[in-house]
Amino acid sequence: MTVTIYHNPNCGTSRNTLAMIRQSGAEPVVIEYLKTPPSSERLRELITAMGIPVRALLREKGTPFKELGLDDPKWTDDELIAFMMQHPILINRPIVVTPKGVRLCRPSELVVDLLDGPVGRFVKEDGEVVDAR
Repeated sequence: MTVTIYHNPNCGTSRNTLAMIRQSGAEPVVIEYLKTPPSSERLRELITAMGIPVRALLREKGTPFKELGLDDPKWTDDELIAFMMQHPILINRPIVVTPKGVRLCRPSELVVDLLDGPVGRFVKEDGEVVDAR
């Protein structure tokens, strides 16, 4: 199974998700989206595949979200995607793509249903235990 993760190595949730993928026996394609952002077309494809509104993919914490006034409902989907292209840190993560689906894996255990191999018992970086049998 091909697994792709849009990953930020500085994010604990993203690191946990990547570790769960590897624990399942898969070696994913890792795209560090801050270094190699998806195109606006690819971002639209991911959002459509996840079945979420564009606004649901915006990350607020640690981003220029407030400074840009992105909480204002005046922004169209196209404008929000343009902001994410200008500031990839606004793209929430991690996004995981497998033949079973595409999902924003927050919390990280949301990845389990997308994987073929069992994850089993997993301890997150914060000490929380996930029993994904």
